[in-house]
Amino acid sequence: MKLIIESLLDTDLYKFTMMQVVLHQFPGAMVEYRFKCRTPDVNLSAYADEIRQQIKYLCELRFGRDELDYLRSFRFFKSDFIDFLRIFQLSEEYIEINTEPEFSLVIRGPWLHTIMFEVPILAIISEVYCRNNYPAPDYETGKQKLFNKVALVKETPGDEFKFAEFGTRRRFSGYWQDQVVELLHNKLPHNFSGTSNVYYARKYDVKPIGTMAHEYMQACQALGPRLRDSQKYAFEMWAREYRGDLGIALSDTYSLDAFLNDFDMFFCKLFDGARQDSGDPYEWGERVIEHYKNMRVDPKVKTLTFSDALNFKSAIQLFWHFKDRTNPVFGIGTKLTNDLGHTPIQIVIKMTECNGQPVAKVSDAPEKTMCKDPSYLQYLKQVFKIE
Repeated sequence: MKLIIESLLDTDLYKFTMMQVVLHQFPGAMVEYRFKCRTPDVNLSAYADEIRQQIKYLCELRFGRDELDYLRSFRFFKSDFIDFLRIFQLSEEYIEINTEPEFSLVIRGPWLHTIMFEVPILAIISEVYCRNNYPAPDYETGKQKLFNKVALVKETPGDEFKFAEFGTRRRFSGYWQDQVVELLHNKLPHNFSGTSNVYYARKYDVKPIGTMAHEYMQACQALGPRLRDSQKYAFEMWAREYRGDLGIALSDTYSLDAFLNDFDMFFCKLFDGARQDSGDPYEWGERVIEHYKNMRVDPKVKTLTFSDALNFKSAIQLFWHFKDRTNPVFGIGTKLTNDLGHTPIQIVIKMTECNGQPVAKVSDAPEKTMCKDPSYLQYLKQVFKIE
């Protein structure tokens, strides 16, 4: 059986950046994650054995010396974190897979030892599904579509339009993601700012992109002093760890309203910008720009990162709309790494519990809200005044 994940670097950068925070700030935290397939009428149970076998291979991997040297080259990774990665290995004991009444996957264990599961497991499930349902992929057509996207970017005057590849978790295959990153790096060197995938960033000498994800914000619901202050607490702990590095704040864990209420002048000046991952991107951008102005911060010196289900057409439209008032950049995922003529499955793994307490994400898109405890979700909405 061909290995899907061949290196522990084959994941998104923000897994490493969050993991360092966990090591230094929350080493004893215990968590639970749950898998969800949002695509209706997709039964993954038939592929459960293949998925289990690929996870077994994943848990046999260790970081090589050259990989650790690469991570050590980034100024925001500390030496004790690299030393921890030297002995790090994932363990199957934290994963439970069931097939009745439908496919389910739950991860439970220490946050420090489970945080690296999400992205490679989603990549495994996506690739297993694709190789079983589309055994003869039309890569040539995929490359032609990719060339068309390159041409669309080249029609945008100048080199101001910047985008990164964010598609590891729902890629058609590792092979195709490799092809995508290589082609973008070669054909659009001034527009392609990098990839979220650390393995391909290293392979093609491009910048790995990423800061924090929803799980970090969610965990702080249980780890902070009180629920109402959990978002501010998450930002403060991030700043304590990175001291100005990795300064893009995630804005939609509790809705944009709650984010703007907490993102005061201190955070506006401290962080380099914010990331949009749900809701209307135009409304989000306008409100964030206005918020910066109200906080007496020039939005032109801030970066607004758009990363919600983008394609190049929508990203370029957003670029023209905002480019003279702020610095818009874009993360494009599934439309790059799984655009081969079929509909990719929409799969996620989200944190649902931390230290025995339910946690939730309440985004600006209701379908993205995920919580296993309805009463806690209702309480969270009341606390953050979410309609």
